[in-house]
Amino acid sequence: MTIQEPLGRDIIAAARARGRRSLDEAAGKELLARYGVCSPRSALARDAADAEARARGMRAPFVVKVVSPDILHKSDAGGVALGLDGADAVRAAVEAMAIKPEIAAVVIDGWLVEEMIPSGREIVIGGIQDPQFGPMLMVGLGGIFVEVLKDVAFRLCPIDAADARAMLRELRGFALLGDIRGEAAVDEEALVQAMVRIGGPGGFLMALGDDVAELDLNPVIVSASGLMAADARVILTERENRPVSKPEKAESGDPLIEFKPLFEPRTVAVLGASTKDVAIANTFIRRLKDFGFSGAIYPIHPSAEEIEGLKAYPSLGETPEAVDYAYVAVGAGRIPDVLAAAKGRCRIAQVISSGFGEVAEGRALQDDLVAGARAGGLRVLGPNCLGTYSPRGCLTFPSDAPRELGRIGVVSQSGGLSTDIIKRGQWRGLRFSGLVTIGNSADVEPHELVAYYLADEQTKAIGVYIEDIKRGRAFFDLLRGAQPTKPVVILRGGRSAQGRLAAASHTGALAGDGRAWEALAAQLPVALVDTVDEFIDVLLALQHLDLRPEKPTKNVALFGNGGGSSVLGTDIFASMGLDVAPFGEAAREPLEALGLPPGTSVVNPIDTPVRTLQEKDGWVAGEILDIVYRNAKPDVVAMHLNLAAFVGRGAIDPVGNLFKVIEQTQAKWPGIAHFALALRTDGSPELDESRRHYREKARKIGVPVFDEIPAMARALATIAHLERRLRSRDTSAPLG
Repeated sequence: MTIQEPLGRDIIAAARARGRRSLDEAAGKELLARYGVCSPRSALARDAADAEARARGMRAPFVVKVVSPDILHKSDAGGVALGLDGADAVRAAVEAMAIKPEIAAVVIDGWLVEEMIPSGREIVIGGIQDPQFGPMLMVGLGGIFVEVLKDVAFRLCPIDAADARAMLRELRGFALLGDIRGEAAVDEEALVQAMVRIGGPGGFLMALGDDVAELDLNPVIVSASGLMAADARVILTERENRPVSKPEKAESGDPLIEFKPLFEPRTVAVLGASTKDVAIANTFIRRLKDFGFSGAIYPIHPSAEEIEGLKAYPSLGETPEAVDYAYVAVGAGRIPDVLAAAKGRCRIAQVISSGFGEVAEGRALQDDLVAGARAGGLRVLGPNCLGTYSPRGCLTFPSDAPRELGRIGVVSQSGGLSTDIIKRGQWRGLRFSGLVTIGNSADVEPHELVAYYLADEQTKAIGVYIEDIKRGRAFFDLLRGAQPTKPVVILRGGRSAQGRLAAASHTGALAGDGRAWEALAAQLPVALVDTVDEFIDVLLALQHLDLRPEKPTKNVALFGNGGGSSVLGTDIFASMGLDVAPFGEAAREPLEALGLPPGTSVVNPIDTPVRTLQEKDGWVAGEILDIVYRNAKPDVVAMHLNLAAFVGRGAIDPVGNLFKVIEQTQAKWPGIAHFALALRTDGSPELDESRRHYREKARKIGVPVFDEIPAMARALATIAHLERRLRSRDTSAPLG
């Protein structure tokens, strides 16, 4: 079967043959026309006389633009004339522009004469090759909105019509495309179709992505009768800077098979343990034993007979059984040969040692490490990492990590941060299906482990700490694939070091590093967070709450003690896009009929002083919740308690009973509302310890606990975002 060349490759080849790094406007518009994007009738003239002659065969008014490989921004050079009312005016305009200093000093290919487009709204449509994720589409309002306000939206390609419509509605100025002061609304469908022709499957950016670095259609004039591109700027890629394809990896194709030896190893080899000192590898062996690992442990040492009470072996290729997982903490220079010596008898090695690609002088050694792994027939995690934590496999690198098997899978490029995530998560009630540190990701890359967690029945949600995604396009394709999708929470490091892409267009200037990640989160069930605390908060919510794409979280019943806290909490939820709206009569009347003590408000937020919560030894909260669940039917009940307010307020501490109330209410009203709890303290050791005690109670009944109302609001807003993204994947569900 003959492979068909993408449309327009000949136009690009002709430009490259002339040594051009961009297409002239006429060529750019011809190229776009092949993808169904219309532009005004035009002709390329040699000089002023030719421009006059060509204009006589066209319809006024006219636009004339200079065409030069040395002039990218024509308006800045004075190379654009608008509203010319006849052929004579066209000639005069060319003559006037030709003598301007910035034009007279460069090579001129000609003058583009165009019929002027009727008035309409100005839009900018752009595209760019993101260095990590590949083709990315931009749309925004033109003129001042893109120049000053930067009112734009991005998506990773390919997009579909639903993505295009979502991009338009993301614009702050979207209303300007509708009926305004008697001017008819634009043809939104024509705009959507143009965006899909540029960024959709088989569209301009997907077909020509290897050759097009940046695309800028600015402005695109959209009216009630259709769309037309007034200007087209196409920047070509520099061939010498194209990324080199990586060699194929020895992947099984089934991540559950590929990484089972990592998460459930039966045999573990340890390289780097000492007979004299307590090295990091010795510590690993001790922690492995303490954690309850019952399989065989094989220390690897060139000369020792025994290490940590275990018989040692000279190499990975000489152990009694094949090795599932090897922990490697020897000198960097020895590691390529150590891995090659496995002779196909080791499945996965995790290289803790540093001195590789994280420093300039170690990059060649990192290549040698990968080559050694290939020769030895194994996959490598790292180098420059800390290890793997897997409760199901009794594998750990931090001390005293929780042994309970949880539902949260984590991939992290930072070892030290991973210890924070495990230990801080432990105290917050987070439990893990696994956590893998991958450091430099020389071989196994982040998306491969995410693929494992997506396929793993034990894992409910996935957290990723990332600095270098390695293959962003593979990551994107994985998450938008047909496999049932689990939510992914991303904490991204190194953002300030990424800088901006080289900008030869408005699109390039606006497409900073973060835009691709924002697009990823806008298109997929992915949430971006900024801190470790927020990372843990969201994963904790996902651990306990079952996402409801059919009913994305919006309406909040806020219930707690502290009037000011309730008022501030209402504002915080509103700022996050969630509503704490007053209850209707159906809920308010039975709540008022309870005859609660003075100072209680049941309008929403429900403000219950300590005296109220002490009613019936705290069981009154169950009566309140029953009415809220039955009559108000919120999407989430967000309870907040100031523990300090209960100190010295009588013999009755209702908080303990509240957990029984919450458990009973959730069982009585399944699927009605999420439940989240903020337990606030005054910072005293006594109350902080009390909160820790209550957190464990909450974990056992499936309730996420937060330190403050703002943290709870942020986590619930993220839950809402993930539910909306999951809903949008179901094409049978109407978008709300």
